[in-house]
Amino acid sequence: MFETMLGALVEAHIRFVLVGGVAATVHGSARFTNDLDICYDAAPDNVERLVVLLTQWKAYLRGVEPGLPFILDARTFRTTPLLTLTSIMGALDLLDQVPGVGDYRAAVAKSELVQIGAVEFRALTLEALIASKQAVRRKKDIEHLIELEAILALRREDR
Repeated sequence: MFETMLGALVEAHIRFVLVGGVAATVHGSARFTNDLDICYDAAPDNVERLVVLLTQWKAYLRGVEPGLPFILDARTFRTTPLLTLTSIMGALDLLDQVPGVGDYRAAVAKSELVQIGAVEFRALTLEALIASKQAVRRKKDIEHLIELEAILALRREDR
């Protein structure tokens, strides 16, 4: 599912950085996540492509009763810094800022090129993921920090 979603984002030429649980998995985390988290470039051309793709995916606000009015357009992106959506492709969270990292440009600067299957894209570095989890400070993020910091320590030992 995630590889298909990431592939569609790349194919649609959407500028994004993978953040969150799937990015942690890319770095070796064993934790399961059920949504795809991305930080997107808020430039109008990129948002326009995101709107087209998410419309094709029949994206809708997650946790909201189906059938309620929801307009997915550029204005929605301008006024909503975090969109939590469900779609026929799966659940996804779209952020214009990553806590502890910054906006899309900062996320790109703290990312690296990775690959899942045949799909190549940018994902936050392990260090940036740790900074993000530390900034958010939710219980589940604090618990996840233990594993991520252990992975980082093992990598440093291997060097």
